Amino acid sequence: MVLNKGKGEMKKLLTATCAIFLTIGANAMDNNNTIYLDLKDGRVVIELDADAAPNHVARIKELTRAGFYDGVKFHRVIPGFMAQTGDPTGTGTGGSGKKLNAEFNDTKHVRGVVSMARASDINSADSQFFIVFKDSNFLDGQYTAFGRVTGGMEFVDKIKAGTSGNNGAVTDPDIIIKMTVASDTE
Repeated sequence: MVLNKGKGEMKKLLTATCAIFLTIGANAMDNNNTIYLDLKDGRVVIELDADAAPNHVARIKELTRAGFYDGVKFHRVIPGFMAQTGDPTGTGTGGSGKKLNAEFNDTKHVRGVVSMARASDINSADSQFFIVFKDSNFLDGQYTAFGRVTGGMEFVDKIKAGTSGNNGAVTDPDIIIKMTVASDTE
């Protein structure tokens, strides 16, 4: 029992306990860089990576705080690949009107990574983004990854899919019910 330990053993135990709490604190969620994405089936938690893509993260938070994404459709969903949203017109051709320069980084496009959609111009990302269903490493270094799902991926898996014959276009698509920055909900 701990009470029977000598001073040296108690000091080691106390040091180890403090180290554990410091590690937990360091890994705690950064609410200013966390997005809540509310879907029909539940809440998805997205951890933003401001170190990897600072301008994209800033723009996503700006649009989120403005309510831009609330009610926006998942207009392109390809089973086994990704779910794309962020176009207020729901056609896949719209955006917020502000283009972003690419911030390609070392983040791998694995299951749950959130990345910006773009046209053929590498500096054409705007407001559209996608969440990867399964590892898609062919996207690495081609699209700006800016976050990852840390909770609720099972709800992303339930987003209504399109057809592969129509490049994932979805008839009567699911929507983002609400998207918020976690620190704004405190």
